[in-house]
Amino acid sequence: MQSGSQPAPVVDSKAPGSQRPAPQARRGPLPIRALNVRSDCSFTDETGYNGEMKLRVVSGLVQEFSARVSHPKHGSCRFALDEFRQVKDLPIVELKGERSRCTVRMWEQGRQVAVAFSACNSNCSGNAADYLWPILADAYNGTCG
Repeated sequence: MQSGSQPAPVVDSKAPGSQRPAPQARRGPLPIRALNVRSDCSFTDETGYNGEMKLRVVSGLVQEFSARVSHPKHGSCRFALDEFRQVKDLPIVELKGERSRCTVRMWEQGRQVAVAFSACNSNCSGNAADYLWPILADAYNGTCG
């Protein structure tokens, strides 16, 4: 490796003997931006795990949120925005239960928006909370899985 601030030269195979600077790697954190997503979707996987979600977040503020998830043999979970208060909008959206310890977090994950649940036993029947996985909504077309 060369000393100094210049990147090591890379030989360009198209022009023998010529050199060009090595590509620069992205440095620093990704920019923080407010979450914007709209989804009205349902999903089912091969095990029968299924659910539906309505979600609308505008500039980091949750305008609409409801979800239902069912897990065969384990029960179901239900969530409604009026059961929560929003406590964070950046870098992730966070909803806390008004009368429970349940926390719902939302963040961008590439093309998708993850909606994850924590300590939500009071929103679930049976032991469904133990099998409650994040819902992934496609930020571009609103589908989920």
